[in-house]
Amino acid sequence: MIKILSSFGSLYFAIFLLSSGTGLYNTYMSLRLTQDGISQSWVGLLIAAYYFGLVLGVRFGHKLIGNVGHIRAYVASAAVVVVMVLAQSLIPVKEVWLLLRVVVGIAMVTQYMVLESWLSDQSDVHNRGVVFSFYMIMSSLGIVVGQMSIRFFPELEISVLNAVAISSSLCLIPMALTKRASPQLQSQAPLNMRMYIRMVPVPLVVLFLGGCITSAFYSLAAVYANKNGLTANQSALFLSVSVTAGLLAQWPMGYLSDRFNRLRMLRVSSFGLALASSPLLLLDSPSLGMMLVIIACMGCLQFTFYPLSVALANEHVSQAMRVGLSGALLLAFSIGATLGPIVAGRLMDYGGANMYIVYVMGCAIVMGLFVSKSHANYHPNIENAQYVPMAVDVSPAPVVHELDPRIDVEKDISTDAQVMEQVKDLVLNTEHPVSPIIPNLLVDEQDFEWTNHRKSSDNSTSN
Repeated sequence: MIKILSSFGSLYFAIFLLSSGTGLYNTYMSLRLTQDGISQSWVGLLIAAYYFGLVLGVRFGHKLIGNVGHIRAYVASAAVVVVMVLAQSLIPVKEVWLLLRVVVGIAMVTQYMVLESWLSDQSDVHNRGVVFSFYMIMSSLGIVVGQMSIRFFPELEISVLNAVAISSSLCLIPMALTKRASPQLQSQAPLNMRMYIRMVPVPLVVLFLGGCITSAFYSLAAVYANKNGLTANQSALFLSVSVTAGLLAQWPMGYLSDRFNRLRMLRVSSFGLALASSPLLLLDSPSLGMMLVIIACMGCLQFTFYPLSVALANEHVSQAMRVGLSGALLLAFSIGATLGPIVAGRLMDYGGANMYIVYVMGCAIVMGLFVSKSHANYHPNIENAQYVPMAVDVSPAPVVHELDPRIDVEKDISTDAQVMEQVKDLVLNTEHPVSPIIPNLLVDEQDFEWTNHRKSSDNSTSN
């Protein structure tokens, strides 16, 4: 463990700094816009713009890294982030900020892709789980530190953006001084969303709703806290307690997930989130202590939807297809993360701050009902699908999933367009429909071999 920390120390430190800047940046945006009297719709829209940039940046970042290399792509992206953040201090126009936030998202996800590529390339099958765990811890810890750093700026002055820019600039130092060789960029797996929707619809729906909840938390939970009488420092504490609780809940949730029915776990978690958040609606002017206890319980549940759903999906998809599966799951989460702040912000404009809690409860109840409806079809049939803890702020950079110990990149066929077309044809055009959860034997490696062998045999026969 110590050896891994020392070996990857510069990369982990860069990840910590990048996440710290992100945590401070998004928290400041929410609180400062609220202080300036900007509507919650605009707060949500500006945070959603960042997530939209993250989604767009995956393809752009992959091309940039492929054209100029990892270090140049990282340096250029860091420079763009610094310029865009500082430009916000010079141009206090929210419509312009919308565009700047999209560009920041594109550049930041490119930085994440570079860092994750390095970790993936330099790790091996024996230490990937530990490397992945430290990545998750440093990323989550950075978010918490960034959120808590707002206490050094009680007036929410524009200089906070300078601190974000400094954090983004400091990210360059560990990368510039690293002695590790540049990694090889892996080919991107094509996203056959129709195929995965038919194979694993429940995890995709849960992740979509989980993205809606998570992004609304990072964009509007601070607004909710501030509107309910908490100061900027208390609002930052409100966020950090939830994130920390979500991080600590990963391990006990993983223990339970590997021993009990995962659909039942998701059903309990979703309805549990709705129940845990209800006191914030029912109690009249709850104390700070009570609010912290409630938001901690909410964090324990809402930040485990992602790893639970990924584990559930891996139960029903062959190991040979999990790189492509990870991309599909991440896309579903990212779409939800882009839409969540917009919907929640609009609801808060119409119904007040408490509509944030109503929104979370609504998403959780819909999730629970959908999972309950699919419960009868739950029959896991794939091994090596254990629960793996995930970072509490999931960035849509698919490279990190190559570190997932459940994925074997060397055996994965997701990037083989020809084979995946055959699999897609099998899944979408089979006479026997795939059940809502289980893709029966169409996704087993032996079927790929059988399909290819049959094709070769047919060609030989025709000749």
